[in-house]
Amino acid sequence: MIDVQNLTRTYGDTTVVDDVSFSVQPGRTTGFVGANGAGKTTTMRMIMGVLAPSAGTVLWNGDPITAEVRRSFGYMPEERGLYPRAPIAEQLVYFARLHGLSRAQASARTEELLSHFSLVDRADDILDALSLGNQQRVQIAAALVHEPRALVLDEPFSGLDPVAVDSMVDLLTREAAGLPLLFSSHQLDLVERLCDDLVILSAGRVVAAGPVEDLRSRGADRYRIEMQGADAAWLRDVQGLQVLDVDGPVALVDLDGIDAAALSRLVVDHGPVVEIARARPPLSEIFREVTR
Repeated sequence: MIDVQNLTRTYGDTTVVDDVSFSVQPGRTTGFVGANGAGKTTTMRMIMGVLAPSAGTVLWNGDPITAEVRRSFGYMPEERGLYPRAPIAEQLVYFARLHGLSRAQASARTEELLSHFSLVDRADDILDALSLGNQQRVQIAAALVHEPRALVLDEPFSGLDPVAVDSMVDLLTREAAGLPLLFSSHQLDLVERLCDDLVILSAGRVVAAGPVEDLRSRGADRYRIEMQGADAAWLRDVQGLQVLDVDGPVALVDLDGIDAAALSRLVVDHGPVVEIARARPPLSEIFREVTR
């Protein structure tokens, strides 16, 4: 488990990361989100030892993290770190050997990862000869080639098309099973799809953190109502409701003075009903609420 405790980073009089604390649990994927300049990349660099914190500490399984432990992590930095004029397979073998794999192990692992991304036939190509999406695939392969004990990935899905995203998700699901996985992304739909836990950063501070479902439950008490063969616009006249949207027989409402039982009675009394269901707000709405 990675424990981030009160991390702070200052540059002169400017504080870019301010008393940030959160945990990344084994076997759980933690999404790290925030606007540009919120402090995500700086925090990840401090976790990985690329930057020294001005205050605070990082723990690994309850003990202060060491350089040796960090070397066992898989890290994908914001500024990609591969060699543009070197063959991709040669680079992956090189990185695997730096982490202690034998040449045979490194070669087998490299072929496995390139095969997953359908890049075996490009193994001898230099990185610059690949599309940006394929370069991204090779970068994630470099973070995984040594079978790390934790993953810290800064914008791993940036620049990928939907097919490449699915391939990356499949790989991470397999490779990160049982590992702490922290990744940052601006793609909130992907965060919602992949993450068990969420940390939202704004202006260098944590403004919300916890299991995704818990954070979504903190939003408005929202319901989707579908009438059978009747317009749902009548709900606009009901006191204690905030009607967000009406589309024919379907309405989306927030409770604003009445409870769910009273709403159900009103709807059933009005006519035949197809559905009355709790509607969880999307992460994008939660993000806007906690960062404004």
